[in-house]
Amino acid sequence: MGGVDKGLLELNGKPLWQHVADALMTQLSHVVVNANRHQEIYQASGLKVIEDSLADYPGPLAGMLSVMQQEAAARLNHQRKDAPVVWVHDGERDHPTIALVNRAIEPLLLEYLQAGERRVMVFMRLAGGHAVDFSDHKDAFVNVNTPEELARWQEKR
Repeated sequence: MGGVDKGLLELNGKPLWQHVADALMTQLSHVVVNANRHQEIYQASGLKVIEDSLADYPGPLAGMLSVMQQEAAARLNHQRKDAPVVWVHDGERDHPTIALVNRAIEPLLLEYLQAGERRVMVFMRLAGGHAVDFSDHKDAFVNVNTPEELARWQEKR
C-alpha cells in the first residue's frame, strides 16, 4: 500500500482498524491496539495502544509478543495446552494473524524472534498450532493489501 498505515484507510467512512476494533468489542471485555506509527490517532479512540518492544518493529509476531509482555492481565485465549495456537483458515488460505494464542508460548516466541525469524506460519506450526476452518464465514476474514482490493470492498459494503 505504498507505506501507508493500512489500518487508517477508510472503508465506508470508517478506518479499517475501527471496523476490527468494533467487532472485537462486541465479543471481548478488553481490547488493545498494537501500533508503531500514528499512536495518537489510535489513542483518540480511548483504547490502550501498545508499541512493539523489539527494535525495528519486526512484524506481526513482534506485536503479539509486545502485547503479551505489556498487558499482564490480558487473556489471549482459554484453550487446552495441547493446542497452544489456533488460527483461521477460510477454506482457501490461512489467516495466521487472526488467532487465539496461549500466553504459555511467550518464551518460545521471544526466542524465535531473537533468532531473527519472522515468518508467522512457521512459528505457528513450531508452537504446535493448527488451523480452524471458517470456510462457511469466508467473507469475515479479508486481508486488504492493495487499493484495488479496498475499492472492491467499498463496492460490496
